[in-house]
Amino acid sequence: MSGCEPGDSVGAFLCQAGQVLRAAAVEAPRQEARLLLAEAMGCRQEDLLRDPRAPVPEAAQARFRQTLSARARHVPIAHLLGHAGFWTLDLLTSPATLIPRADTETLVEAALDAFPDRRAVRRVLDLGTGTGALLLAALAEFPGAFGVGVDRSPEVAALAHANARRNGLAERAAVLAGDWAAALTGRFELVLSNPPYIERAAIMGLMPEVALHEPALALDGGPDGLDAYRALAAALPMLLAEGGRAVLELGQGQRGPVEAVMEAAGLRACGCRDDLGGIARALVLESGS
Repeated sequence: MSGCEPGDSVGAFLCQAGQVLRAAAVEAPRQEARLLLAEAMGCRQEDLLRDPRAPVPEAAQARFRQTLSARARHVPIAHLLGHAGFWTLDLLTSPATLIPRADTETLVEAALDAFPDRRAVRRVLDLGTGTGALLLAALAEFPGAFGVGVDRSPEVAALAHANARRNGLAERAAVLAGDWAAALTGRFELVLSNPPYIERAAIMGLMPEVALHEPALALDGGPDGLDAYRALAAALPMLLAEGGRAVLELGQGQRGPVEAVMEAAGLRACGCRDDLGGIARALVLESGS
């Protein structure tokens, strides 16, 4: 950021940072510049806008230059901030797992549609829990439920547990490191999963924030993108309680193929909810028996 000397104003830093991010083809350069500067200064974005002539402290300048440079290299902003919003939660993030996305909130909406009586859900399971986003959002909405999150990575499972504490839900959540349903017994009224579903050959064609900075294990759905769904199809009949529902995230164009995989395992699609972009995102399943 040439031209930004110590004592330069908030407005000058934001102007030049917006230019840097725009040149790097970051999608929302002005908004992200505000986020990064507010984080560096330990204030709210509103405070920056209230007094654009205010000086930026030297320590904040150094922090801001560092994070701005990383963002221009397409390091995800959630990794730079260390947290991200999801549903009503604020979640710690890590390069070891996917960043929570607004599209995934569609699964929470679908679960609420499936259980209008919030008391009907007593046990929740989240397979591939990552940050714990789905598990914790469900527990926030079904106040009488206890939830279990499973992730293959012990590091990620520890992050989800930290997020349960951060959001006041630790007493109602258990997070396990394991191979999805392999170590589970018992049945659940609600099973949630955002599995890996990107076709392996397509991963490097994704936006650089995803392809270069999010874990391949959480993205790679195998040659056709359906490997994780096949594993879920084998496990779900043993995990769903009577009257239970599973809600799975889908990639674009995957509704038909995933329904076929599930029906072959004795599961029946009983609903599907689109995300805000009109993509079939949340498939709702019930036992076919």
